[in-house]
Amino acid sequence: MNSLDWSVLIGYFAVMVAIGIWSHKRVDNVSDFFTAGGRMPWWLSGISHHMSGYSAVMFTGYAGIAYTYGVTSFVTWSFPIALGIAVGSKLFAPRINRMRSRLHVASPLEYLKNRYDLRTQQALAWSGMLLKIVDVGAKWAAIATLLAVFTGVSLNEGILITGAVTAVYCTIGGLWADALTELGQFVIQLLAGIAMFVAVVAELGDHGGFFGVWDEPELQGHAEPLVGPYGTVFLLAFLFIKLFEYNGGMLNQAQRYMATATPREAERSARLSAVLWLVWPLVLFFPMWMSPLLVESRKADGSDSYALMTEQLLPHGLLGLVIVGFFSHTMAMCSSDANAIAAVFTRDVAPVLSARARRWNDRSGLIAARVATVVFLGLSMAVATQVDSPTFKDIITVVIKWVAGLMGPIAIPMMLGLLRPFRRSGPTAALTSWSMGLLAFWLVNYPVHWAVEGGVPLEYQVSIPLAVSLVLYVLIGYAKPEDTPERMAVIERVNTDGDGDSAAAAVPAPAKAPDAASARTPDSP
Repeated sequence: MNSLDWSVLIGYFAVMVAIGIWSHKRVDNVSDFFTAGGRMPWWLSGISHHMSGYSAVMFTGYAGIAYTYGVTSFVTWSFPIALGIAVGSKLFAPRINRMRSRLHVASPLEYLKNRYDLRTQQALAWSGMLLKIVDVGAKWAAIATLLAVFTGVSLNEGILITGAVTAVYCTIGGLWADALTELGQFVIQLLAGIAMFVAVVAELGDHGGFFGVWDEPELQGHAEPLVGPYGTVFLLAFLFIKLFEYNGGMLNQAQRYMATATPREAERSARLSAVLWLVWPLVLFFPMWMSPLLVESRKADGSDSYALMTEQLLPHGLLGLVIVGFFSHTMAMCSSDANAIAAVFTRDVAPVLSARARRWNDRSGLIAARVATVVFLGLSMAVATQVDSPTFKDIITVVIKWVAGLMGPIAIPMMLGLLRPFRRSGPTAALTSWSMGLLAFWLVNYPVHWAVEGGVPLEYQVSIPLAVSLVLYVLIGYAKPEDTPERMAVIERVNTDGDGDSAAAAVPAPAKAPDAASARTPDSP
């Protein structure tokens, strides 16, 4: 990097902070901070939903998969996401929007206290927060890895720089700042992605051109859609996992659905995101698929291949733009995750821990939300420094195995609890499926993995916990139905249109005190 590249990068950081300061004027209460007051246009929500699913892991971990295996990086990652969001546009997006407008909640997990009980809500809230700290820690490590390649700064310094800038704008402006910066980041990503695509295509003349390049020995087998550990079982597992993860199971995407004015706009938002996930990653992945022809990775997993290729092919200025694109991915996802977890802590956890939290007004609630955002970012940055430790192994292991494997047990009760066919499943089904899913993750990834020669294949490591949770959730619901009138009323409110589907109903009711009455399940004596 030279002074021109540094100018582009510093200018980007300055714009992000300016957007946060501008967005501060639009935030008057916790509803504005966490759900944009239900006033976000569907197209902005859709772009934000799309961008909040990216991170620099695409340019490190998935760049390594593309370098090693080729097009399977698209077939087993962004394609399942696009399909999952398309299905979720009908199945989940309108219902999650009605959670805000009809149940008056500001956190994706806030409705669980009435849908199940307080214990279920707290179990999912705490486990979701802890998982997100690990997930975002991997994202910080990914962008710091790229920053180290280009600038030579240490991993910890890179984590501190990106985390500090993200903390400023997302803490000041809330979800509005997240969405507006993600819009700007999308534009930057568009320019950077096209620049890299054109630069790589220009290099293919000596390798058979755009279509003939696949016959090159370095790309042998790279055109196969399913290869190596990423086979049919892995694809089917990820199709199912991404259906839950990218429609709200990881919390931050649920906020985008909640932020639109109506269920119809939430559906349109999801469809836009699905189209972007289907089309745009092809442009981003193509240079990665060609990377074995152009660079030789210094790392065994190929995770530095994309960064090496940008240094080799792009002139200064454009190089800075691509680096900014790396940052935009990670900052988009991490800031949206921080806002989601702050919502869960402020709305779901703090009122249970503290009587004072149950009396927060608009001003004190906003202060608590901003403090929670900073604390979450700080904890995730601390975890990021340990991503390459023996516990976490490496970036792609954290993202694929830990996050995908642990997301299912949390998402199953949250997402399926919105649907009428699962109305029989109550607190017993939810807590059992959650706890047994977590136990299945531990068994498959550690004791069983160590006992099996060659270890448990990756597709089973990530899919078995979700499958266990799903089966138990359904079976226990039929064996011990807990569909009380109170719970049925919650389900009906998120499944039917009516009064309250508007931005005017966006301001959530204050969190209720978790006394004996509120902690008791609706069918308790």
